[in-house]
Amino acid sequence: MRLSGDSVVPILQRVELLRQDHGDPRSRRFSASLDLGDCLGRLDLDVLLWPTPRSYTGQPAAELHLIGSLPLLDAVVDRLIGAGARAARAGEFTMRAFLAGRMDLPQAEAVLGVIDAEDPNTLNQALSQLAGNLSRPLQAARSELLDLLADVEAGLDFVDEDIEFVEDAHLLERLGEVRERLAAIATQLRDRSASRSELEIVLRGLPNAGKSCLLNALSGGEHAIVTEEAGTTRDSISVSFAVNGHPVRMTDTAGIEWRAEHELDSAVLAKAQLQAIEAASRADVCLWCVDASDHDQAPAIEQLRHAVHTREGYKASIEHWVILTKTDLMSASPSWFDEVRALGVSLSMISTLTGDGMDSLRAQIAEAAERRDPTETGGVIGTAARCRDSLTAAGLAIGSAIDMTQLQAGHELVAAEIRAAASAIGDVTGEVYTDDLLDRVFSRFCIGK
Repeated sequence: MRLSGDSVVPILQRVELLRQDHGDPRSRRFSASLDLGDCLGRLDLDVLLWPTPRSYTGQPAAELHLIGSLPLLDAVVDRLIGAGARAARAGEFTMRAFLAGRMDLPQAEAVLGVIDAEDPNTLNQALSQLAGNLSRPLQAARSELLDLLADVEAGLDFVDEDIEFVEDAHLLERLGEVRERLAAIATQLRDRSASRSELEIVLRGLPNAGKSCLLNALSGGEHAIVTEEAGTTRDSISVSFAVNGHPVRMTDTAGIEWRAEHELDSAVLAKAQLQAIEAASRADVCLWCVDASDHDQAPAIEQLRHAVHTREGYKASIEHWVILTKTDLMSASPSWFDEVRALGVSLSMISTLTGDGMDSLRAQIAEAAERRDPTETGGVIGTAARCRDSLTAAGLAIGSAIDMTQLQAGHELVAAEIRAAASAIGDVTGEVYTDDLLDRVFSRFCIGK
């Protein structure tokens, strides 16, 4: 349990965790007991105390370490609030650290990235950002622009005396260097976003159409149960894996239409269908699995036709692909083959048993991942999304400053563009911020961070 603020020491004294005559400025750890009343008695706990602003938040702070019993935790919170504390807002501890100058905005967002990390690669990216691998080059670029701005504006102050603090050739060289650095940072962030963002794929089709076999074959594991009996998959199963180096999240769903022998489980089946619809609504690609050995595929084709024509319940950018499965059992082209082709969707033929068509399908999935604009979420990716527009604005402003210098349009105009570029970078690092920006960044945190 964490406390932060100028009143930490007085609050601890009021609940008798700290002596009234405490004056030791050193950070320390000690054991104490807290009186929780007649019902709960005294609770033994450990206290970590930072009585000066040398803490994570840049304020006096304390941590109470106690057993994880919810009734006891609630009682401790009530006792502390009664002594003058209040409940923290989402992300408030990290926001206080930012406002106190203990970290900049990309580092603050990296804290959320560490919390949300789902794999070692994402965790390493967040830890690197927390260590300043993004902040340092941005701050260096902004510092260089401010130095340039000072030189240009100093020249304006002595324009009548024909004193030149920076020559145009040197100004162009330094502006070009900063623009190249910002372009390299933008490329790094774009690559980071693409490497983190998973391509969402959902498998749809009739029961026993080969969806689970396809999931297992692509992911390289036995994640879904496969039997000869139709309707084995009830709950949607999502698996994350890489296809030719691209992160993919594939969801196997219950069959679209159930057969008569399953009608007794109507409540279960209805829930399974709702799960399938929900998974489809998040997907970037919908793979419609159609059994090439079964000539009765009318319900699946009707669903596909409705999805392609209306896109109802799907993303506007979704791609629908038809996957003809079990082609090793196909004796001749099915009667509905031309109907599928007429829909104008991608059509692939595969056999998970023989492996035919699987490499081609993997290549197609990789191509979809490459051309897709990633949906950016999480702390580190949130920085990339926020950073992209600001770096674009900074690059455009620097480009304008270069053009004006080459045209000798006047250093007053050049200075205005350099100032705009420095301000745009400041929006990323947090030197320039608004309450709205802070609300958007820190509201994504959970309480206590």
